[in-house]
Amino acid sequence: MERMAVRAQTVIFDALLAALAFAIAFFVAPTQPELGFGQAGALSFFQLAALYAAIAAAFSLMFRRELSPWRYVSIPDALVLARSALLTVGVFLLAVFVLDRAEGLPRSTLVMAPLFQMVSAMGVRIMRRALHEHALESFSPLKTITDRMTQSPSLLLIGPPSLADTYLRDVARSHDRTYTPVGIIGTDRRDVGAQVRGVCILEAIDRLDEALADLRRWNRYPRAILFLEEPGKLKGLTADVLGRLKTDGIRLLRLPSIVELSQHDGLTLLPMRDINIEELLAREPIELDRRAIGGLIKGRRVLITGAGGSIGSELCRQVAAFNCAHLTVLDFSETALFEIEREMRETFPHISVKAVLCDVRDGRRTSAVLGREMPDLVFHAAALKHVSMVERHPMEGILTNVIGTWNVAEASKACGARQMVLISTDKAVDPTNAMGATKRLAEAVIQAQQSTVEGTRFSAVRFGNVLGSSGSVVPIFKSQIERGGPVTVTHPDMTRFFMTIPEAAQLVLHATAACHEDDRRDSRLFLLEMGEPVSILDLARQMIALSGRRDIEIEITGLRPGEKLTEALLDETEHALPAAPKVMEVISSSAVRVTPGHIEALAAVVDAGDVEAVRATLFDLVAQVRGEKPAAQPSLRVITGG
Repeated sequence: MERMAVRAQTVIFDALLAALAFAIAFFVAPTQPELGFGQAGALSFFQLAALYAAIAAAFSLMFRRELSPWRYVSIPDALVLARSALLTVGVFLLAVFVLDRAEGLPRSTLVMAPLFQMVSAMGVRIMRRALHEHALESFSPLKTITDRMTQSPSLLLIGPPSLADTYLRDVARSHDRTYTPVGIIGTDRRDVGAQVRGVCILEAIDRLDEALADLRRWNRYPRAILFLEEPGKLKGLTADVLGRLKTDGIRLLRLPSIVELSQHDGLTLLPMRDINIEELLAREPIELDRRAIGGLIKGRRVLITGAGGSIGSELCRQVAAFNCAHLTVLDFSETALFEIEREMRETFPHISVKAVLCDVRDGRRTSAVLGREMPDLVFHAAALKHVSMVERHPMEGILTNVIGTWNVAEASKACGARQMVLISTDKAVDPTNAMGATKRLAEAVIQAQQSTVEGTRFSAVRFGNVLGSSGSVVPIFKSQIERGGPVTVTHPDMTRFFMTIPEAAQLVLHATAACHEDDRRDSRLFLLEMGEPVSILDLARQMIALSGRRDIEIEITGLRPGEKLTEALLDETEHALPAAPKVMEVISSSAVRVTPGHIEALAAVVDAGDVEAVRATLFDLVAQVRGEKPAAQPSLRVITGG
């Protein structure tokens, strides 16, 4: 009822404005018979005004003007108001001509009335929007000079004028005083000198240094810079330039990404946050198929193993952002599990979350947990992933990465999960270290699974290094730079494939969603498009430049055991076919798959405790899976069906 009353008030107010516009047009007409109160036998002024107002109200209802809040009035609203005014005067002329052949109606009224109606209707709406956005405060005659002076830190915007307009409008609506925008650095030189909501476009992005020099002379040097789009899209922003900005004490900020938007529904102004170094080094971000991912996750129960790790925790955030029905976070690390559970409960209070402290090595415990939680989707991110650590402890790598994957796969089938997804790595391709070998066997465990019509679907997603993940080169380089160096690089020719943590998690969901509804039931291995490999030496140089330090040296330490100069994304026995945007499907020509017999043999060797025997058995089985040698026992060779 309250909403209906508000809408009725809008229609009545529009009718009164129309009557007022008609009255003004009527009385300023050059010819006014009997002061404009009509001739004998003709409609009186009051009757004419009432008729005009009634017709205006009818068109206001017809065009649903009461549904458009005045505080958000825009150009489309102005066009609708103009159309309503023109139709009002047209119908009004027809009505009065039928009633009294327009006797006593000054003809100029028919021209001026719709003009006055449009001006008054749009004027009050613009005034309402100005009040809502606090646009009139700067013109208040009661404000002193001190009140008008900038009190908050100055902010420089970098990006297209269209995005600057959106941001400045949101700032005005929220009355945010965290920063004071002092200028815009645009992307097109033709825009220089123009203003966006009172803020001048100072220069194009290729003349950033000149704009900063001008701001320094004007005593408006920015304390923060807000990138309105990803810095990687802005040509001319080199690592040296960004490093100088950070050295000058300027905060580098960005708005939330597309994944973070759903976490802030209802906020007028989305919060800014500092840009991480890995974001500045990353490639252009992907476009998510949000509809497909929403269809995969929304309303479903999801379980994520290794939920406290870099990829696992990001998967938790993104799955929760897509409104899953229930999220089970599973990890063997008490500290990591505590942190991700706390974050999920604070950030997504509307999502049902349960934390489970469990080791995927324990098959019975894993089956019991999944049987109790009954997940629809299982993302298996739990793994030992540090090459040097697993190289020294291959038995632990087998227990977690191979046997743990087998346990999760078996538990997923037993609980009736719709889909299980393994998070794999490019180090599984032609592995030269124990970690890569265990992940290759984990992929083989998934590829050995066959789904019935109603059974669990299995897939694995393979990708390269993740910028910013624990143990990756970026945090190592950051800590070395903070200590003053040197930055250690194992080999000057070493290259790796990189993507950011959010992008890796997005593409995992993207690959899973894109192939979720097809008719195929066999297990599948997906490969994320990684772009071009990155030189580790160049990465170190970029990070040193971004830090603004010039005194940091780079030290070459030599390759570690099991480490390769370059990584590949496909094995010799594999080829890839397009499966979805930025996602390829890996097709393997190897017929050997991991079976329960393989798992039992691996477990027996591990129990024996002979490290060299463990390593030999591990790489022997990998060679069979890769097709380099036949299976040692015919009973272990399993040829997959069609």
